[in-house]
Formats: sequence, structure tokens, C-alpha cells
Amino acid sequence: MKLDVITLDGGKAGDIELDAELFGLEPRADILHRVVRWQRNNAQAGTHKVKTRSEVSYSTKKIYRQKGTGGARHGSRKAPIFRKGGIYKGPTPRSHGHDLPKKFRKLGLKHALSAKAKAGELVVIDGIETEGKTAALAKQVKNLGWKRALIIDGAAVNEAFLQASRNIEGLDVLPSMGANVYDILRRDTLVLTKAGVQALEERLK
Repeated sequence: MKLDVITLDGGKAGDIELDAELFGLEPRADILHRVVRWQRNNAQAGTHKVKTRSEVSYSTKKIYRQKGTGGARHGSRKAPIFRKGGIYKGPTPRSHGHDLPKKFRKLGLKHALSAKAKAGELVVIDGIETEGKTAALAKQVKNLGWKRALIIDGAAVNEAFLQASRNIEGLDVLPSMGANVYDILRRDTLVLTKAGVQALEERLK
């Protein structure tokens, strides 16, 4: 499939032939869902923790006599039934991550790229060379109509562009190795440089 290539100023810079194996698939929501879930689960810290009855600070003395009170026969203030007592079966530190085959992860990335291409939310630019001025870049981004965009460059991102883009709301920049399904899907526009397209094709073939 062919797509027009533009410059940061909005001018035309020819066209590019995109690989149908990466950008021409019929997107499958089930594949995208599994990969995004794998990503988000691996990103969880898993540091949530509550105190059990063996960890709360209370005396171990029996709180009142066994018989004659007319109440339940309690033996400890640490019981979960009491306020500030230990929590029963609460969360403990653990990993939320699970395995997903590399082939499936690669397939998910292909479907994410294809989903953007099919929705008309894929843009290819010639390059991201800039003077490193945030105000100038922000004006260019506004003129191009990118409100929530992810820009994927080649193996290394242009340092001046990276510095200029840091303070622009809604603009994310990643190298080709950082391209992932979650970040692609959560942005309205996916912007690839010509170097980024080439790097992604080499990575996913």
C-alpha cells in the first residue's frame, strides 16, 4: 500500500510503499487485547500489602472472660472482625506479569500498525530534523493537527527534536525498538519517520 510522505512544515515529500504484512492486515481486537493486557500487567508494581493478624500491634491477652458476658467468645483483638484488626486474605506483594510468546507479541504490533493504517490515523514524515526550539515545533504540530500523537523514529531519536518535544502536551517520541501496542493504540495519530518505517520492517519481518 502507498502512502504520501510529508514534511514537518506540511509539504509533500513524495510517497512510500508500506509492507502489506505489517500495515495491511485486518486488525483483530482479541490479539490487541491480549498484548495490551500482557503489557499493563507487567507494568504493575505489585507492591500492595496489608497487615494480617500476625502483624498488627495488639496485646495477645484474652480481651474478656470466656463466659458470662452474653457476647461472642473472643480471644484476641487481632481478629479480622475487630476494627484495626488483621486483614483476612488481603493483597500481598506479588508479580502480576504473565508470559506471552514472542511471535504473538510481534503479531500484536503488526495488528496495531494495521489498525492505525486502516483508520486513516497513520502519517509518514520525511524526517524530524529541527532547531530544537519548542515554540517552533509546537506551531508545526498545531498546523499539522496532531493533538495526541506518537512519533516513532529510527534506531535513535534526533536529540534536538526530542528536547524540543518534551514540553509539548500530547506528543510522545520513541525509537523504533520502543514501539509497542499500548502506546500506539492510546494515541489518536501514529507518526512514523521514513527511518522508523524501515526499522520496523526490519524488526518485524
